[in-house]
Amino acid sequence: QVQLVESGGGLVQAGGSLRLSCAASGRIFSINAMGWYRQAPGKQRDLVASITSSGSTTYRDSVKGRFTISRDGAKNRLYLQMNNLKPEDSGIYFCATDPLIEAVVAGTPGSWGQGTQVTVSS
Repeated sequence: QVQLVESGGGLVQAGGSLRLSCAASGRIFSINAMGWYRQAPGKQRDLVASITSSGSTTYRDSVKGRFTISRDGAKNRLYLQMNNLKPEDSGIYFCATDPLIEAVVAGTPGSWGQGTQVTVSS
């Protein structure tokens, strides 16, 4: 089991930037696939971006060109750089991990973080 702790959320105006961080501990981090999910009030949790152990990335269409997912194996950290934020980007952002990228993408990872709130004002 991997333990995940997110940080970096907050309140920002539209057009602003935030950098989310996810600290991982427990089982080996470097071989796991990772992902960021977002959940707005009353809505389902949606995949925002994912990254494999080899560094291949995917993004949901609405964030392409604005968000960048990255990982630092030496520090056991996952990041999400969010630029040109929009009100519709608001929600709780969750970090997720699993040995299989398929599980991360399907929303069934072995581990979830507790989430960090992002609020974008118009």
